[in-house]
Amino acid sequence: MPGHTARGLVGGRSMTVSVEKLGEVTLVTLARPEVRNAVDAAHARELYEAFLAFEADATARVAVFHGAHGHFCAGWDLQAGAKLLDAPPTDDPNGLAALEFKVEDVQPPGPMGPSRLQLSKPVIAAVSGAAVAGGMELALWCDMRVLEADAYFGVYCRRFGVPLIDGGTVRLPRLIGMGHAMDLILTGRKVEAAEALQMGLCNRVVPTGTAREAAIALAQQLARFPQPTMLADRQSAYAQWDLPLAQALHQEWERGKHCIAEGLQGAARFASGEGRHGDFKS
Repeated sequence: MPGHTARGLVGGRSMTVSVEKLGEVTLVTLARPEVRNAVDAAHARELYEAFLAFEADATARVAVFHGAHGHFCAGWDLQAGAKLLDAPPTDDPNGLAALEFKVEDVQPPGPMGPSRLQLSKPVIAAVSGAAVAGGMELALWCDMRVLEADAYFGVYCRRFGVPLIDGGTVRLPRLIGMGHAMDLILTGRKVEAAEALQMGLCNRVVPTGTAREAAIALAQQLARFPQPTMLADRQSAYAQWDLPLAQALHQEWERGKHCIAEGLQGAARFASGEGRHGDFKS
């Protein structure tokens, strides 16, 4: 495909978030195959900066968010989280200071990166494989989700006591209704493509291996529409909820941050081999 891919080194390490311009469509790709595209603090920052750059790019109309190597995102990197337990004690033992925010803050970063951004332009998630825990929250942050036939969602962090603090408790009920949302939030169960489509958790189901191309085609369709009206209608749809999104996200954070210490204990269990591959038995 034509376009420019931004890859290279950031702070001496290889970038795993790439940005490619495809005309008026921006493709943002996350690639950490060794952890099924799980996100740690450094990669969350890369994603955040990539979508801020998309927002600032006057030539970009729609973004596609894609996970490379067969998975969208397996959530927060629990291996990295487990290491925090062994870190020297500080006044901020859970590393929360960098993630605190106020309702009035402009475009604050979230634990998974862009999850607190309120962009003026649409983003489409191209979902293959796992979109679970924080990865599911990143997909929910997008305006639309194109799901491959063997892809799946799930609040898999339920196993380890890791809270939803990237918009999951706000966006999931708004998207699929409280009944479905409570089922997913409380049980953490796996939701496969057919059920996801039925409950409105995704917008399209496409053959395995084609989500990226299908999402780009959909983005190109949106980019061809008259932009001021489409964007005004999009913003009106988001603004109509009784509780403003920023306040809802802030409420979620204030409740969820007190559970992070328990989540770090869960991260240590994951690092020791417990509960892998969606196993809830233990």
